[in-house]
Amino acid sequence: MNVAKKLIASHLVEGEMIPGQEIGIRIDQTLTQDATGTLVMLEIEAMELDRVKTEISAQYVDHNLIQEDHKNPDDHLFLHSACRRFGLWYSGPGNGVSHRVHQERFGRPGKTLLGADSHTPAAGAIGMLAIGAGGLEVALAMAGQPFYVKMPEIWGIKLFGELPDWVSAKDIILEMLRRHDVHGGVGRIVEYYGPGLKSLSAMDRHVIANMGAELGATTTVFPSDEEVRRFLRSQGREGDWIELSADEDAEYDIYEEIDLSKIEPLIAMPSSPGNVVPVRDVAGQEFYQAYIGSSANPGYRDFAIAAEIVKGKRVHHRISFDVNPTSRQILENFVRDGHLLSLIHAGARIHQAGCNGCIGMGQAPATDKLSLRTVPRNFPGRSGTREDKVCLVSPETAAASALAGVITDPRELDMAYPKISDPERPILNTEMLIPPLPPQEACEVKLEKGPNVAALPALEALPDGLELPVVLKAKDDISTDEIMPAGARVLPYRSNIPKISEFAFDMVDETYPRRAMQVRDAGGHAVVGGLNYGQGSSREHAALVPRYLGLRVVIAKSFARIHWQNLVNFGVLPVTLEDESEYDRIEQGDMLKVVDLHRQIRAGGPIRVENRTKNRTFTVKADLSGRQIDVLLAGGLINWVKERVRGI
Repeated sequence: MNVAKKLIASHLVEGEMIPGQEIGIRIDQTLTQDATGTLVMLEIEAMELDRVKTEISAQYVDHNLIQEDHKNPDDHLFLHSACRRFGLWYSGPGNGVSHRVHQERFGRPGKTLLGADSHTPAAGAIGMLAIGAGGLEVALAMAGQPFYVKMPEIWGIKLFGELPDWVSAKDIILEMLRRHDVHGGVGRIVEYYGPGLKSLSAMDRHVIANMGAELGATTTVFPSDEEVRRFLRSQGREGDWIELSADEDAEYDIYEEIDLSKIEPLIAMPSSPGNVVPVRDVAGQEFYQAYIGSSANPGYRDFAIAAEIVKGKRVHHRISFDVNPTSRQILENFVRDGHLLSLIHAGARIHQAGCNGCIGMGQAPATDKLSLRTVPRNFPGRSGTREDKVCLVSPETAAASALAGVITDPRELDMAYPKISDPERPILNTEMLIPPLPPQEACEVKLEKGPNVAALPALEALPDGLELPVVLKAKDDISTDEIMPAGARVLPYRSNIPKISEFAFDMVDETYPRRAMQVRDAGGHAVVGGLNYGQGSSREHAALVPRYLGLRVVIAKSFARIHWQNLVNFGVLPVTLEDESEYDRIEQGDMLKVVDLHRQIRAGGPIRVENRTKNRTFTVKADLSGRQIDVLLAGGLINWVKERVRGI
């Protein structure tokens, strides 16, 4: 068996490991962050869960750190109180990005982790089965329920050789995106193996596993080897290490090889992680901002290499050089080792430890100017600037370009490549993580809800017949950032669904919320999408908010996994066109009608849809398990859970 199958087999509670069939797996740990965690805590409250039943559940405040008014700090207090009430660890604002801190303090080889954040697969770097999901599914995992997913194919990537100077782990995952674009990993787990692993640290592997989400992969896994043992030893947790590797005769559903010695500095140009070209092809272009940090490059070396490149120099006067430490612990070690001084002297702007500009919470780039970032995504508008031009690069490329003032291949620098290793004895900061209260004491805690924390809206069951206007028609690769934007003006309303609904599809069509509300009480509406509908973030607001506005059906050529499941979880029917050319015949404003819907869904065959405006009929399919059908017809996962509880 390969590593992925060993991890699944050891946690399998339902189904068979046959690609495409639904399986249920036991979840050991959960991760939530503040942009998704507020809904999760409200969902736990709605389910009347007394205490989480996982081995470890941790809540991180890393996204919404800007405190321009009461909304964010009120939500931080709400999350703190919910952790005390329900038995979670709490990591407060400024303590760091969830993925980095979780790997430092809680990650354990051989365990499963379900996170309400699409970059949760980063934990696969140390031999975990870590999957991103919608908050409702994470809430159910906290309640001790299995996580359901279609059994993926296992995509084995054999690495051999060593990276050349000035090339690092970010360039490896950019090479994967150059080869396969943002759809290449759909329905797959990516497993890296081979002799090339020996030169990649645990945090190098984190970079690669983190951005497997950009391939559309279910998750990414690495073996747990001596390098993982070294990492855990450096964190004072060597006792948590176990060896986990593929059998010598392990098989994979798909095979591929990468010769690390052939990789060169790469860059994803605006506005897709899959738009990858060699840095040398675009060298010389002016840009505005160089940005170091985020969950995609969160390691000590990712910052230290940039510090060594700019040491004793000054970044170009036209460049905003933004440095976003990923944990308080990292920041303390920068101070001790002198790297922070090098960055500050060179002109860096040092921000608090957190996600920050990666999700549009500050550090937005200037209008119509390129921004070179070590972040995982460059979807349109994600940075906070509506017409942004974000490029994804390695720390080496970002720092070299910051010095020159134009996009620069770091191999052109007139200096030796700095050799950086993670410290064997770093300063450890464990005191900032607040442990769960004892059960008896936790039961006495009251949830602190500020005026911006609103109850979840009630959602009715899916009708047996629908007659809906197409309120919006979207293009291929529409992202959850475009469906439900992040950023400083939107995310503070994450616990107030009626208010945040005003921003739905803001990047696509500002009139959508108004037009959707006009037909909500008349039965709702449909949305039509292209390929890979809902790629990107796991934020369930992208499903819940349109549902609140009356969305009942999404018809698309194909869906991204997490958003597809989130739609089902909130009672929205996701269906794919049997004939993709029908997409071109459906127009915004068309009236669609479906009858006898429940029987057609349960039959599992094609579902007939009448386009009454065009006077034609076409067919769609809903590739759902029996459990998903029950959830959908109940009006969503919360309703389904309540029905099961009442039936016991």
